Amino acid sequence: ILKKSPRVTLRQKTLSTRNADLGAYPDTDCLRLRNAIGEHLGTDPSKVLVGNGSTELIHLLARAYLRGEDSALVFSPTFGEYEAACRLQGVGPAELSPSSGGFHWDIQAAIRRIAELRPSVVFLCNPNNPTGIYLREREVTGIVEVLQKDSLLALDEAYLPFVEERWDSLRLLATPNVAVLRSMTKDYALTGLRLGYMIATEDVIERVKRFQYSWSVNTAAQAAGIAALSDTEHIEKGRKAVQSGKRILSDAVTALGLECLPSAANFLLIRVGWASELRLDLLKRHKICVRDCASFGLPEYIRVGIRNMEDNRKLAQALGQVLQTRRRESQGRIR
Repeated sequence: ILKKSPRVTLRQKTLSTRNADLGAYPDTDCLRLRNAIGEHLGTDPSKVLVGNGSTELIHLLARAYLRGEDSALVFSPTFGEYEAACRLQGVGPAELSPSSGGFHWDIQAAIRRIAELRPSVVFLCNPNNPTGIYLREREVTGIVEVLQKDSLLALDEAYLPFVEERWDSLRLLATPNVAVLRSMTKDYALTGLRLGYMIATEDVIERVKRFQYSWSVNTAAQAAGIAALSDTEHIEKGRKAVQSGKRILSDAVTALGLECLPSAANFLLIRVGWASELRLDLLKRHKICVRDCASFGLPEYIRVGIRNMEDNRKLAQALGQVLQTRRRESQGRIR
């Protein structure tokens, strides 16, 4: 299945849970992991909240900040859990759509919209899923500056480790209007353990934590998170592998005559015109699974993850064969 990032696997002894007591309840405060995150980021652990994946934190933020009469804004097209979390609180979020075919947002228009709407929460995925768009610091700062006193920007940086030229979003935490969400599963291939964290002011952390269930983060996930933070070499290797694979796959896809958008993350958004049919063809004929982006409101696009070079080549070859077959079938129908 060609969806995940390259498996630059952590040493097995590093990820061992032999020191984790699986017969005892997990630490509901994730104290050791929060201390490790705080040390890793140079921030106080009291400003860190660990969750069962960043998705849990998205829903906790919605519960903490939204009621039926409130409003929310989502930069779209994007991860569907933002809207789902809002709707569970009885709030139908407004959407800010891109102003161009390249999926870039008009930030000045966004700032005006936020000033008019005065949303309680703004959800922004940066780099964005599935478009790979990455906003610069001045653009995000402009969004923060227009927020109302009790409003919050939920800045989801789940794919940040794959960005080559990153800026330090933690500088935004000087204001109480920002919560930064990060994943610990994508960059370390720990998806099945479900682990993420939020950095914000102590007041925001306390407000959100009131809605979190006890023991939502299991013992194995906490132990793996602590081990992962000690292996910074893994992140660098993974980023280099992704960037190299992304260039090769992008060139191969473009050579096939498909539109492949630039991406700051570990995936590519490709316009194929008939995404659901192409996905099915790849799955049936080549045992390769790609993401049909209809759920993002992009039925003409597929999203593909960057994997190792062999898998990237297999995907490019399979795409070429499926496209060739489709063209032959189309010509046959015309005759």
